[in-house]
Amino acid sequence: MANYRAEIRVMLKRAILDPQGRAVETTLRRLGTTNLSDVRIGKHIELTLSGERAVVEAQLGALLEQVLSNPVLEEATYTLTELSTSSTERAAG
Repeated sequence: MANYRAEIRVMLKRAILDPQGRAVETTLRRLGTTNLSDVRIGKHIELTLSGERAVVEAQLGALLEQVLSNPVLEEATYTLTELSTSSTERAAG
């Protein structure tokens, strides 16, 4: 049984207004950073799962859709790394 490290990125969908990102962008502009645009704020989640890769990926997909993100408003992607070797990136949903 292998151990995997999942790094999950959850962002609001582009069509959804990001008020937190807008507030940060406004503040950064007030502080003199004028060469930026489209600031978006999201979540970064890390967790470790163990098992067969296919089972872990299925479990992770279910966790993303049911608990860690809201598929109606957010897009979630993850990178799954076997703790001893390689990594892969997949989109959920």
